[in-house]
Amino acid sequence: MPGIIGRKVGMTSIYSAEGKAMPCTVIEAGPCVVTQVKTQDRDGYEAVQLGFGDRKEKNTPNAMKGHFKKAKTTPKSKLVEFEGFEGLNLGDTVNVDIFEEGEFVAVVGTSKGKGFQGVVKRHGFGGVGQATHGQHNRMRAPGSIGAASYPARVFKGMRMAGQMGNSRVKMENLQVLKVLADKNLLIVKGSIPGSKGSTVTIEK
Repeated sequence: MPGIIGRKVGMTSIYSAEGKAMPCTVIEAGPCVVTQVKTQDRDGYEAVQLGFGDRKEKNTPNAMKGHFKKAKTTPKSKLVEFEGFEGLNLGDTVNVDIFEEGEFVAVVGTSKGKGFQGVVKRHGFGGVGQATHGQHNRMRAPGSIGAASYPARVFKGMRMAGQMGNSRVKMENLQVLKVLADKNLLIVKGSIPGSKGSTVTIEK
């Protein structure tokens, strides 16, 4: 499915025709350069690799320098493959105008990292009852995590404390409210994963 690479600028709100305030996210989408075209004969599948964001020459491996030189472009910081593009050649540019106002897209990003968190914050546990009835600093405790001698283990997937956030998240069915092609900006309804300045992928 075709798409583009972008950068999260931040959130704002715009008013609908009925005067209702709608929260939305501003994304700097593109321009992206075609750095590789994969074909069925050579690679076994058809796809287009897009590059976004500038990368310093001194921080680019020699193999990647040759890769970008072949596409006649400067080194890029983010590379993503998309299927569904037709008629694109090496070195072509993909802009935000591939999207239309009113259509629905999916946005993929890395969520904000929250560090090591307990079960109350991570999974919404209610704690162990109230502060009375013999409870001693156990209000935010996870409680029992397993059975006794059988099965003598803790099942996989048990909701426990641990690393929260900093994972790949895909938000689907986000409506495109505005497409500002002259500024390479895309405004979608609602929130998207990641912090300000983080790189995201927008898919049609």
